Amino acid sequence: MESSRAARRNHRARPSRRRPLLYTALATVAIVGGTAAGTVYVKAQAHSGPVSSAATPSASASASASGSGEATVEPVTQPAVDYDALLAKAMKAVTPAGDQKVSVAVLDVDSGESATYGSTAYDTASIVKVDILAALLLQAQDAGRQLTATEKSYATTMIENSDNDSATALWNIIGTADGLDAANKTFGLTGTEGGDGPLWGLTQTTAADQLTLLQQVFGDDSKLSSASKSYIQGLMGKIEADQQWGVSAAADGSQWRLKNGWLARSTTGLWDVNSIGRVTAADGHEYLIAVLSKGSTTQNKGITLIEAAAKAGVAAFADSGSATSASASATD
Repeated sequence: MESSRAARRNHRARPSRRRPLLYTALATVAIVGGTAAGTVYVKAQAHSGPVSSAATPSASASASASGSGEATVEPVTQPAVDYDALLAKAMKAVTPAGDQKVSVAVLDVDSGESATYGSTAYDTASIVKVDILAALLLQAQDAGRQLTATEKSYATTMIENSDNDSATALWNIIGTADGLDAANKTFGLTGTEGGDGPLWGLTQTTAADQLTLLQQVFGDDSKLSSASKSYIQGLMGKIEADQQWGVSAAADGSQWRLKNGWLARSTTGLWDVNSIGRVTAADGHEYLIAVLSKGSTTQNKGITLIEAAAKAGVAAFADSGSATSASASATD
């Protein structure tokens, strides 16, 4: 499949990275209390005897001025963790070869923090099948109807077996690129454009947009109903055995839901290899991960690259725990 939409892509605005609003976590770090901005409020007990030289002047002065038995609350602001920087650091362990390029976007479901590495647009290949199904379900919701038996049959083989004929059938049902683009506007994707005519596999997307799509499939703040989300998630958990690679490399055992895509471009002979999904990692955290790549000389080399990137994505958030601990220690 080759795309004739170069002109449309050339003027597409480069999407800006946004911090996901879907998963929100308030980290309460305090002796007395804390704020989501990372400001810790410390209550100091006043002493009946001379004030220790370790006490802060502001706390001592406040206690004396108030005449109370304890100091007033003083804020101690901890520096925010730069997750993009941590991901970029982790990605230094991933070494693309030749013409290979890779982008990653990760969201820690437990903390609500996310990071993105790379903003290049990529061919979706078969990961667009999740988007096609999400668009179909959104259209069905808007029409107040259930999927037909035929649509369900297509959806099952499209996701579980990555069947292309089923994908083409549903692509036509949703209205091809126009239907996909309309649904993606509702979902909040800003850097994804449906492929020309029947060429759904040449839909263009970014890792950040795929992370947004995953939030629609797995998150609470979604345009999809709970039933629609459960339906997609169920299919993504039943991928046939020879396709259980990709972001699953970052999972603890079989705790994953995914969809992969792979495509050899006829013009170059190089491979697009992509993977999106949700994993539960060894640290017990759930992550949404999107990894996109292009330029691999073989499919297997592409798989090796994206699996390394998925692991690096999880490692970046493991490193964030160490960074947070170090920041806390520095303010003790």
